[in-house]
Amino acid sequence: HQPLTPAADGARRGRGVALHEAFGSVVAQVAEVSIGPHGRIRVHRVVCVIDCGLPVNPNLIRQQMESGIVFGLSAALQDEITIANGQVEQKNFVDFPVVRINDCPVIETDIMPSRMHPQGVGEPGVPPVAPAVANAVFALTGKRLRTLPLKLT
Repeated sequence: HQPLTPAADGARRGRGVALHEAFGSVVAQVAEVSIGPHGRIRVHRVVCVIDCGLPVNPNLIRQQMESGIVFGLSAALQDEITIANGQVEQKNFVDFPVVRINDCPVIETDIMPSRMHPQGVGEPGVPPVAPAVANAVFALTGKRLRTLPLKLT
């Protein structure tokens, strides 16, 4: 196990792993993370592996995993439900910005070969990314983050 190359700003990087099973598919993800100024969590790379049975359309599977990771990172790092005067302030998806390209990590997706029946590939890429990032933060800081959005401050 080699230490990770530091981030461009010189910050140490850590890795976190998570695995999830849903809709007949198993998805594992590894997140490479650094902590920037003011405790900002920066995700540099996510490696995703999916076992979804027979991969009927590998390009579509990769697209689903990538979009699920971006959606999951949005919830993990920035989307928050706030309450003012007893009411939720966010009304619809427009109030939950998606991770923008300049904050999007490199995403690599590997698909396990299989002859089993095809399984779901829409949602299974979303759940493992937040715990993978949280585990990477723990590897770097020793702090367990257990609420979303993930924040160190």
